[in-house]
Amino acid sequence: MARMTDPNRAALTLRAGRKLRLKAEVSVTPVGLLSIGALVSAILLSSAAIVVAARR
Repeated sequence: MARMTDPNRAALTLRAGRKLRLKAEVSVTPVGLLSIGALVSAILLSSAAIVVAARR
């Protein structure tokens, strides 16, 4: 069973043509994923409120 402190890891490599190669790696704990989700939700809710206020 995974613990809440065990990190999840992901890696991505994108290639375009012969010369362009982009690499990305991330390591996040489940608690970090929850906090990221909360931040994204707060940003989306606040931007919706700003759009509603701007239309008035």
